[in-house]
Amino acid sequence: MLVKRKGITVSRQIMDDQLLHPGATGELTGLLNDLVVAGKIISAEVNMAGLADILGQSGRTNIQGENVQKLDVFANQTIKRRMEQCGHVCVMASEEDDDIIPVLEGYEGNYTIAFDPLDGSTNIDVNVSIGTIFSIHRRLSPAPGQGNVGDLLQKGGKQVAAGYIIYGSSTVMVYTTGSGVHGFTLDPSVGEFFLSHPGIKIPDASLYYSVNEAYANHWFDSTRRFIDHLKTTDGGNGAYSLRYIGSLVADFHRNLIKGGIFLYPRDKKSGEKSEGKLRLLYEAAPLAMIAEQAGGRAITDDGRRILDIEPTKLHQRVPLIIGSKRDVDLAEKFLRGEM
Repeated sequence: MLVKRKGITVSRQIMDDQLLHPGATGELTGLLNDLVVAGKIISAEVNMAGLADILGQSGRTNIQGENVQKLDVFANQTIKRRMEQCGHVCVMASEEDDDIIPVLEGYEGNYTIAFDPLDGSTNIDVNVSIGTIFSIHRRLSPAPGQGNVGDLLQKGGKQVAAGYIIYGSSTVMVYTTGSGVHGFTLDPSVGEFFLSHPGIKIPDASLYYSVNEAYANHWFDSTRRFIDHLKTTDGGNGAYSLRYIGSLVADFHRNLIKGGIFLYPRDKKSGEKSEGKLRLLYEAAPLAMIAEQAGGRAITDDGRRILDIEPTKLHQRVPLIIGSKRDVDLAEKFLRGEM
């Protein structure tokens, strides 16, 4: 068993993770290292955003109907350019693009990547933490050659790696390859990510919840009962406290480290039969893999395990309940009407 040492670089950790799989070819290692480079480039641009005049909107909308921010465009292009010629990817999908994204001819590999280039981008102008989320699967279509949409439409339980890079007071990369979760902080003075959070384990329960209470008037009764319970229960240390940033990757990162539960359920406004709000491939599935690897849970508001959902389209949405295991267990009971 490899010893997790503080202070080692992310590249060394990725290589150590490869050693846990004797049959590994090194392709996934190369892919993750290229993502690290993309993260450094985006981090540098985020830090210069106010000076470089790239804050604000680009003047177009994405497939979700949302205004695309200028930094969104930069982050999206940066990741696509790194991935299209890294030699390890056969096809890509981005939250910002309608269709699949091919790689350069002759550079096709054995993995797929789906990514949200800049989650929380509506908060860019007010300097709130934002981040890149990524999900990696092995290709299903025969190699060599370009991949197809079927390679991307795989359930989260088949992910070989998932992670995110959060750009805040410091730039932190958190990832898993199925052997635990590790976090790395970028030292800008040397341009390296160093291991700062080895073997992350989300606390089993917490006293924090994250939900947009602006939608409280539209919540179903089961959601309202659960939140009311959190506000009034005495878990030994008092009632739960609201902690909500409004940037999924930032809310999730805080809960991963400190413990907590994040909720984005369906409501009366969207309807019980709606898909939900968050994207399965680009947000829910990769964060669910991290949560489970860290000892937490991730489900929909009707109790389905996120990692068991078979996607049917690139931009499929789902309700998401994610975080500390006992908190999610309790939420499930309320949302199913058992409490």
